Amino acid sequence: MLRRTRLGAAGRSPTQRETPIFGLSPTADAILGGIILGAIALGWIILLVRMIGLRSFSKMTAFDFVITLATGSLLATAAAASDWHGFLRALVAIGALMTVQVILAFARRRSEAVTAVVDNDPLLLMRDGVFIDAAMAESRVSPGDVYAKLRGAGIQSMDDVRAVVLETTGDISVLHGKTIAPELLRHVRGAAEAGFEFDDKAESATRKA
Repeated sequence: MLRRTRLGAAGRSPTQRETPIFGLSPTADAILGGIILGAIALGWIILLVRMIGLRSFSKMTAFDFVITLATGSLLATAAAASDWHGFLRALVAIGALMTVQVILAFARRRSEAVTAVVDNDPLLLMRDGVFIDAAMAESRVSPGDVYAKLRGAGIQSMDDVRAVVLETTGDISVLHGKTIAPELLRHVRGAAEAGFEFDDKAESATRKA
């Protein structure tokens, strides 16, 4: 007759229950584990950043932003790990994400197809102090959000605003002054339709670089 093993509240048999990672009492193990594992995980991230460069947390694209959020989440997971396997898995995942980020960064520089898949196009929201209604509706950005950015940029008159751009990361950039170089808006969606003219020679030089 087979004996049935009673499972605990967590669905594990008594022999499968988690044991303290450092062999201490639960409270002491939790405190020491949070300090030591958190420090090791943070040191691992710092080492990766030194190897890969500050591009890791630049948030230049939406994908960079996702990597930053995921890295923070995995850091918390590593610090709260209840066993070495879970801790190691979190460190490997952090390294894998940053490696993928580097590979995509190189691919974006060499392939417009990869750029089109990974990146969102910046969107022109305002030209010469006037909202572009179609762009505002498409991006679901409210005028109040734009006005907040204008105040943050120190704008005192709408006549000073040359362009407002919704960047790929979701940030809003404000370009102001008497004039604006059209090349700053070359890759911004809606800029050509708004009347900005671009120099083809400058585009060729950019591609060669």
